[in-house]
Amino acid sequence: MEAFTYINGELCCEEVPLSKIAESADTPFYVYSKAKLLDSFESFNNAFGEVPHKVCFSTKANGNLAVLHTLVSAGAGLDIVSGGELYRGLKAGADPKKVVYSGVGKRRSEIEYALKTGIMMFNVESQAELDVIDEVAGRLNTKAPIALRVNPDVDPKTHPYISTGLKTAKFGIPMDEAVDEYKRAMGLKHIEVVGVDCHIGSQLTTIEPFVEAIRRLRPLIEELKSIGAPIKYLDLGGGLGIRYNEENPPSMEEYAKAVIDNTKDLGLELVFEPGRSIAGNAGALITRALYNKTNEDKKFTIVDAAMNDLIRPMLYKSYHNIVPVTEPTSSERAVVDLVGPICETGDCFGGERELPLIDRGELVAILSAGAYGYTMASNYNARPRPAEVMVSGGRYEIVRKRETYEDLLRGESISKF
Repeated sequence: MEAFTYINGELCCEEVPLSKIAESADTPFYVYSKAKLLDSFESFNNAFGEVPHKVCFSTKANGNLAVLHTLVSAGAGLDIVSGGELYRGLKAGADPKKVVYSGVGKRRSEIEYALKTGIMMFNVESQAELDVIDEVAGRLNTKAPIALRVNPDVDPKTHPYISTGLKTAKFGIPMDEAVDEYKRAMGLKHIEVVGVDCHIGSQLTTIEPFVEAIRRLRPLIEELKSIGAPIKYLDLGGGLGIRYNEENPPSMEEYAKAVIDNTKDLGLELVFEPGRSIAGNAGALITRALYNKTNEDKKFTIVDAAMNDLIRPMLYKSYHNIVPVTEPTSSERAVVDLVGPICETGDCFGGERELPLIDRGELVAILSAGAYGYTMASNYNARPRPAEVMVSGGRYEIVRKRETYEDLLRGESISKF
């Protein structure tokens, strides 16, 4: 399903005109389609229905409580990378037994919090981390369930900033060290080996890198079984891409078939950590045009959203489709840079875009912003972060209020010396 369509000349999220939301939420704001979130999750989950599996939504993609609650209520688990994400997930109703804890820099306090919570497993990224987890678990007189994140050195053919499975990346344990590290883990008193983990990158638009990663993991899994490692989970991470512009990612069914065909004889429960493929096209950033200007031969439309609200175009040079909220009645178009108010030349949502004419005061939608949008937002230039809105059918609700100037100062004080 499509989350955003024109109805009677107005761009709507499900059945709600975005202009109506702007009247109460002001701009800029993020808006999410509950139906699209559920549709994407259920498509993913159902595609693997023939095999034991868990779908653990990647909280870093979108940590809004209403989004998380929508997904965990439908049966999703969570993939987390911090104690804060664990806290947020629990507040949204997540089942700790469906939580996997990833990330290269887990603090002792975060490890302790996760152990006391009773999460499903830690995805361990280094020898040193394994020792710390064993130490903390020993202090609590418990055992920590773990998988080692193995780096298969597979090129995912995506942006280098989100390629995580190459041997030069900071993530995971090299494949040729994995067996020895598993043997060591099995000998630690407060460690329980339960799985193998692999995550090669994000926004993958072909199946081949996933299949190649599995192919490289197979000998490791077989050797682990031969030495009696009690593994029961194979965590394949996330990374399935979405359409932002002209990408043609595989369908959930194609992806699932390839994974199942290459893992079904392993006898392991599959674990997935999708984020973008669930939330990406369920959300948009809505902004209002402030000014139009021309410098030499270049035209700019300046909007009230900025790179602090959505940093992906600046950080990754990524493409987001940009459309007016009021459906154009004229075929007239202009080539413009759609830019924000921040004092950075990189504060640009789309350069040299051929867009319908956008007048001052008009609303503009920046699409495919449901993942890695608000979660990467900041207060740069002392800009309050935007509101977030959830839509279901013909109803909508502001599920995170816009920050105020007072919020910007919370926790600060002027020193007494």
